[in-house]
Amino acid sequence: MIRRLARGAIAFLDWLDAHDLTLSSCQQADLDRWPADERAVYREEAGRFIRWARGSKLTAGYLAAAPRWNGPAQLLDHQDRWDIARRLLHDDNLKPEDRLAGLFVLLYAQGTTAISRMTISQIRVSEHDVRLRLGRAPIQLPEPVTGLARAVLANRKGHATIGAAEPSHWLFPGGQPGRPVSTARLTQRLGDLGIRPGQARSTALFQLAAEIPAAILARTLGIHTDVAVTWQRLSGGDWTNYAADVSRRTPHPARHSDSSNI
Repeated sequence: MIRRLARGAIAFLDWLDAHDLTLSSCQQADLDRWPADERAVYREEAGRFIRWARGSKLTAGYLAAAPRWNGPAQLLDHQDRWDIARRLLHDDNLKPEDRLAGLFVLLYAQGTTAISRMTISQIRVSEHDVRLRLGRAPIQLPEPVTGLARAVLANRKGHATIGAAEPSHWLFPGGQPGRPVSTARLTQRLGDLGIRPGQARSTALFQLAAEIPAAILARTLGIHTDVAVTWQRLSGGDWTNYAADVSRRTPHPARHSDSSNI
């Protein structure tokens, strides 16, 4: 076992070197690309090494350990996904922040690590709309997600924000001063809503990849292009279908040309 763990560490470090990266310069987008790379080996063992490196503060930021690449295996049933999404959209008995975080997983294929690290700067609010920036191109949120986003922005109440001199810049504040909600805590909260984040994110990615070209998917969701291409290939997505759909849409005003409505 120790020998396999060592090989996993070496394999990942070799992969970093082949892409002109180091542990300190590797970003989440690079890590997302790792398990989808056909040349990547010892993925599970490498994931353990990455978790150790992250705990030892050898990596940049808050990288999530790379899981073994399983493609779209064990997808959540689409009907179940939409049933949960409808509940989050309309059940006012649930906390707005939990509803919004769950919808980010179900509708926009975001993982719990990425969600926990979201800041208020990623949501741009105007009189007419609300836009979320996950990648390079902002996404215009539809109602009632817009209303939830406005409510969460106005009422961020992490345990540690009570009595704080300034409001937290985290969209989902955590229990420690100046810190976001932990990935583990967020996963638990979503689990209480019936959401298994990894499985739900895979289902959302699978469906989005079948409907949207990989380049647009990567640009709007903030994932690596290679990952988007892999998911599109697995889902059978077709540029032709997307282009035909776009051609039938009513043109948007020029001011909306920099955003997407996925």
